[in-house]
Amino acid sequence: MLGTYYYHEIIRRTIISFGTLFNNIQIRHNDENGNDVSLIKVPIAYGPVQKFLARLDEKPDLRKRVAITLPRMAFEMTSIQYDSARKVSSVQTFQANRPGVGPVKVYMPAPYNIGIQLSIIAKYQDDMLQIIEQILPFFQPNFNLTIDLVNTIGEKRDIPIVLEGISMSDDYEGDFSTRRSLVYTLNFTAKTSLFGPVADSSDSIIKKVQVDYYTDVNVVNASRQLRYTVEPRAIKDYDNDATTSLSQDIDEKVTEFNVSDAVSLVENTYIMINEESMYIKEITGNKLKVSRGQDGTIKSVHEEGDAINVINSSDDDLILPTDDFGFDENYFDFGDGKVYSPRKGIDV
Repeated sequence: MLGTYYYHEIIRRTIISFGTLFNNIQIRHNDENGNDVSLIKVPIAYGPVQKFLARLDEKPDLRKRVAITLPRMAFEMTSIQYDSARKVSSVQTFQANRPGVGPVKVYMPAPYNIGIQLSIIAKYQDDMLQIIEQILPFFQPNFNLTIDLVNTIGEKRDIPIVLEGISMSDDYEGDFSTRRSLVYTLNFTAKTSLFGPVADSSDSIIKKVQVDYYTDVNVVNASRQLRYTVEPRAIKDYDNDATTSLSQDIDEKVTEFNVSDAVSLVENTYIMINEESMYIKEITGNKLKVSRGQDGTIKSVHEEGDAINVINSSDDDLILPTDDFGFDENYFDFGDGKVYSPRKGIDV
């Protein structure tokens, strides 16, 4: 398994999504009459707070950049730890649909906690309190953030962002020319999940379910009495077979009509004309007696010459896991004393 290249960008997506939570924090300054004097959107960037504190000490001159303005925010990843409390079986899998490939088998992800530190730097205490009060009410103590962890299979999950604690510092040492900087540090834990490689080939899906019923609780010597089977049934035409066509116009109320050739049609099966599904109850020559508007389709007006597509086993084979489909159910009554062998696939 190791050595197979893959990169889902899960950690990167988690960090970026965390930063977007705080990219619209604002502070307001008012005059003595309560009127807004300024509205400042607090900038946020990825990086350690020490980097920004160092820039505060730079003294602007003609050859150097101007020192950064306050307030501002910075965040960085500080740790990655395995979360045993969320562990599941390492061999447990689930099925996902990969576009262009089909259903694939994916192993359950490994739970990891990512430590993230958010630092807020301000010059005035009121600015700091305005920022803090726009953040804290949302964390009690966690906030769920929906992240597209593996976009190749559309795996979106709610990632809890937990506020672990807050620390404060007030750097106000030196003479009056030294800039003051209030620093609040908020420590978060993002409970994310790391996925392994996703298969490049489709995985087989269940096409048939079979259940045998018994009338005796003696599971060793009991024989089946009733068998129930169910298979997926297509509720629309996939292959546009155009088996035959209408030989007359029909409105929404017509249940008996003529077709150009009914030789290839079978009673008790489904057909589709345009977007409407119908069930054939009876065939007499080239005349059909049908039930209209099957499988949630809408009864519609159809014209002479419209193609009639048969919904059969060929369409059943083309059903995708994401499609809507129906079921074909069958019951069989037994009295032969045999049992079904799953290993051999036959009755013994």
